[in-house]
Amino acid sequence: MSGTAQIGVTGLAVMGRNLARNFARHGYTVAVHNRSYAKTESLVAEHGSDGEFVPAKSMADFVASLERPRKVVIMVKAGGPTDAVIDELVPLLEEGDIVVDAGNAHFPDTIRREAALKKHGLHFVGSGVSGGEEGALNGPSIMPGGTPESYESLGPILEDISAKVDGVPCCTYVGSDGAGHFVKMVHNGIEYADMQLIAEAYDLLRQGLGASAAEIGEIFAQWNTGDLESFLIEITADVLQHVDAETGKAFVDIVLDQAEQKGTGRWTVQNGLDLGVPITGIAEATFARALSGSVPQRAAGRAALPAHAASWEVKDRAAFIEDVRQALYASKVVAYSQGFDQIAAAATEFGWDIDRGAMARIWRGGCIIRARFLNRITEAYERDQDLPLLLADQYFTDAVASGLPAWRRIVAGAAQNGVPTPAFSSSLAYYDGVRAERLPAALVQAQRDFFGAHTYKRVDREGTFHTEWSGDRTEAEA
Repeated sequence: MSGTAQIGVTGLAVMGRNLARNFARHGYTVAVHNRSYAKTESLVAEHGSDGEFVPAKSMADFVASLERPRKVVIMVKAGGPTDAVIDELVPLLEEGDIVVDAGNAHFPDTIRREAALKKHGLHFVGSGVSGGEEGALNGPSIMPGGTPESYESLGPILEDISAKVDGVPCCTYVGSDGAGHFVKMVHNGIEYADMQLIAEAYDLLRQGLGASAAEIGEIFAQWNTGDLESFLIEITADVLQHVDAETGKAFVDIVLDQAEQKGTGRWTVQNGLDLGVPITGIAEATFARALSGSVPQRAAGRAALPAHAASWEVKDRAAFIEDVRQALYASKVVAYSQGFDQIAAAATEFGWDIDRGAMARIWRGGCIIRARFLNRITEAYERDQDLPLLLADQYFTDAVASGLPAWRRIVAGAAQNGVPTPAFSSSLAYYDGVRAERLPAALVQAQRDFFGAHTYKRVDREGTFHTEWSGDRTEAEA
């Protein structure tokens, strides 16, 4: 069946398999290929009723089965395996064909690959896809980068299979070369912060109230009916109320407290450092996972380090639960605000024209961080597309301000009672730092001038200056 498939998927592990089925369910003829032909055969045998599949044993047959301009979606492991597939594909393609990397690639790799394929007259699209296995099958949030021309051809198909919220596709053109994978990386960084904040809220309720996992699950279920409504809050309620079949204990209590990571959080933090953007909530969430896995250090700490902490006595259960809820909401707003700051900084650095309001809009459905308040973020950027700080939008200013006393009580109480809340605490510190009239950075810069002649600026006149600290301490303009 030469040249009959409208789109192709190579790499048929769970994500690739489900994405191929999603295309087929939407009426597209889908070419499918895998290094092991057995996976291709099983897809067609088990899910042929989803639609029209064109199985291919070889990459050459796979490419030949696609109508032009060919649209090839790569769903293999990031890094070397992706490069290997691209190297095999390129000689078989023709000018104007489109190659889509829909894996979790590091955006510098996407920039490199886009430039390399452009030399062959090919369009390379780095596309973030969020929503896990279920999203890939039933409608993910899709974040494609690349050329505008490639989106003209590819975009309608991706929008068709994406999640829909109020009839609006959770897919839009993000920007050139690595923009799509960059935005997906930041999405994952926000996801790290969101998950850590939820975990800290759970720990506060457990330690402050002595509540069981099931009781805390009921609290999260209630929270999911209000401003905190989101996919992560929903599944947290489900997880906390789940009972381990083997032991009869709460499932969360038999899971080892060592959180793993695949690297996107680290990439986000590293890029934040490169750009000089203070994404403190994301960083603390990433470091919290690292600390959880620091087994020898934690064993030594448990054996040697005193707490000198108070015994937490919560007198008003309902008030405490509400304080945690408000602190969680405020901290989540900070995490998203920092993530959108990072997107803005990268857009300037790499020449991407990224619509932050559109990013919030496509994250409302399909993806892991989908949440009710993403509508509010979209509205904020519609009011001011150049908004320098999401927290400064009137809605978020008012929302966080109303919860500020609760936020301070929770962070202070956690510190006094020895409960670690790195993401809650750092988010509050960021809030106080970004609103401060004057920061102690003046002293830091003075120290830098003292030991390294790094110069400084003055508050009372223009120019850059240096003081002769080791001499007569006279000041000169640098």
